[in-house]
Amino acid sequence: MENVDAPEGLSSLAGLGSPVIGRSSTFARKVGIIGAGSVGATIAYAAMIRGVARHISLFDIAKSKVDAEVLDLNHGLLFAPQATVDGSDDVEILRDCDVVVMTAGAKQKPGETRMDLAAANAGICKKILPDVVRVAPNCILLLVTNPVDVVTELARKITGFEWNRVIGSGTVLDSSRFRYLVARHCGVAVQNVHAYIAGEHGDSEIPLWSSATIGSIPLNQWAVPGHGRLAAADKAEIVRNVKEAAYQVIQGKGATNYAVGLAVTNILESILYDEQRVLAVSGLLKGFRGMEDVCLSVPRIVGCKGMEPPLPIPMTVDEESGLQASAESIRKVVKDLGY
Repeated sequence: MENVDAPEGLSSLAGLGSPVIGRSSTFARKVGIIGAGSVGATIAYAAMIRGVARHISLFDIAKSKVDAEVLDLNHGLLFAPQATVDGSDDVEILRDCDVVVMTAGAKQKPGETRMDLAAANAGICKKILPDVVRVAPNCILLLVTNPVDVVTELARKITGFEWNRVIGSGTVLDSSRFRYLVARHCGVAVQNVHAYIAGEHGDSEIPLWSSATIGSIPLNQWAVPGHGRLAAADKAEIVRNVKEAAYQVIQGKGATNYAVGLAVTNILESILYDEQRVLAVSGLLKGFRGMEDVCLSVPRIVGCKGMEPPLPIPMTVDEESGLQASAESIRKVVKDLGY
């Protein structure tokens, strides 16, 4: 990406000292997406229609697939904010990207867990990520490929990037599912629910009930007439539905794509516009509640420098022990892969 007129814009992420970038910015923000499958293409579509980036580049080794997706997206540019959308089976298309989104990987099949994909997708990361370092050495790397916590740890080690520039999409989507189900049960707008899923993006994830609120009221104290209280059985049902959500969608249509596309675009907006959103992204833990050298999701502030250290969010003893167990599950998979 040329930077003749923008010596201090987001394209100067090499120093991770970029100023706040507003919605009116004219800097040529460039987002690269690895993988033109259902998730990668939907992220490109969501980013295009929301006007997140001025330049979106798709990379996929399947030339006919990536060419077709790019053509389809370009046919809709008339109806979206001005942008350049291109793609190639040559990794050079990602050169000088500000953010590179990794979606390539083996597809999760009905009955499979995300962890079942670890070995295959580790191999894909090992093959592709060194090329990303070569063509976009200053980018922020956003991992979506599952199992995302394992892949985030592998990506950090393969690329050698600073910890804050290697971000997993983590439980941002899980937290959205969580808020949706709580909002539906309590009869309120989902935007007024503040609650997070932490830990693995997968079966060992942990709902942080103790810090959840609706309109500043702690969820454990929620008792508004006509808007439903949450009994223990209700909470258990919500957690079950959060954990099984992806399996339900995959069983019905083969893949999840719309919600994850919007979730990743939400992360991209926070990075590219330095919005400082609090998001449950996956990243390296160093001494957080006794956990070391493992990538998992906890609420963090995300902006143009990447992610910040975890927020000191309060947890019960059970929540913290669940998080420790989740960390151990992730760590074991990483170790089994030889990293």
